[in-house]
Amino acid sequence: MKKETILANARLLTPEGLKSGHLVMAGGRIGNVGNGNFPTGYEDMEGDYLMPGLVELHTDNMERHLMPRPEVYWPQPGAALEAHDAQVTAAGITTVYDSLCVGEPVDKGRRVLLDLSVRALKEAVDLRADHKVHLRCEVSDPEMWALFEKVADIPGLGLLSLMDHTPGQRQWRDPSSYRAYYQKKCTDREFEKMVARLAEQRDRFAAGQTGKVVDFCRQRQLPLASHDDTLPAHIEEAVKNGVAISEFPTTLEAARAARRAGLAVTMGAPNLVRGGSHSGNVPALEVAEDGSLDCLSSDYVPASLLYGAWLLHQKAGWGLLAAIKTVTENPARRAGLTDRGKFEPGLRADLIRVRIINNRPVVKSVWAAGSQVY
Repeated sequence: MKKETILANARLLTPEGLKSGHLVMAGGRIGNVGNGNFPTGYEDMEGDYLMPGLVELHTDNMERHLMPRPEVYWPQPGAALEAHDAQVTAAGITTVYDSLCVGEPVDKGRRVLLDLSVRALKEAVDLRADHKVHLRCEVSDPEMWALFEKVADIPGLGLLSLMDHTPGQRQWRDPSSYRAYYQKKCTDREFEKMVARLAEQRDRFAAGQTGKVVDFCRQRQLPLASHDDTLPAHIEEAVKNGVAISEFPTTLEAARAARRAGLAVTMGAPNLVRGGSHSGNVPALEVAEDGSLDCLSSDYVPASLLYGAWLLHQKAGWGLLAAIKTVTENPARRAGLTDRGKFEPGLRADLIRVRIINNRPVVKSVWAAGSQVY
């Protein structure tokens, strides 16, 4: 039985910076990280980069496999999760928080998807990445807490977030933007009635259900995120609630306020890759150039995570180590994971081999807990 794996002739992204050398893995953990080539028994990395495995805190990608077309549900949830797992692993993601929506202002299949997601997590086998659960709590939905109680003890729960997608609030503070995104076919009168109904629901349920989620996180000592912060007042509220992560702030003003308050500012990697937000929010590059960015999330495109970090290095002028930390060490620490995210003896041997082709990072190999999975 092979006791150790030696990867040599590599450019290693270590906590001290980039260096040429080798890395030893044994028992699923990182052993020695040394300079120069190991003399015998090594695998030649041919000068490619070795980086820590990527850590993804928020992805809706599993839903795309569970519902590949609107209202078309895949009959084998476990197989859908396995396909999602293969996709994220190929993108270099070794730790993934699968996002499960608990509630929705207007039910567009989310309740069905929640049930299917829970089934998928029970049925899937031989997963490559380390899968954890992120419960996204739509606090304005009257049924949110009842739905939450059914999944509160789901294995792997590691992160929760507070969401409010009511038209007129946060991401949808301009209700016309909400209509353009969700409700194109309704009449003006129908849309006005829907907005009034959703606002009334928010006034009745959001504060109380927010308090329940906050108490749950404090009792379980689980990290909590806010979502789509738009105003400094949202950050003040987040701080009172014990929030650790500000997900996808929609304005530079909110991102700056979150950073000043000590929250980890997370922006969408697709926003960075595309050159802007698909819904008109602040460009991620602008937040990065302002120095207010801590983490990236692939959100709905797994392959965007590594490329987004590379663009921080190429376009925003960040050092490569600082850029890669936004998708490795920084999200790991904010999620309370201290056993991964950087090359240090004794930590999990999660790592990726990356080659730069046409100025684009390409994942060539992936190891999770010391085993090659791609």
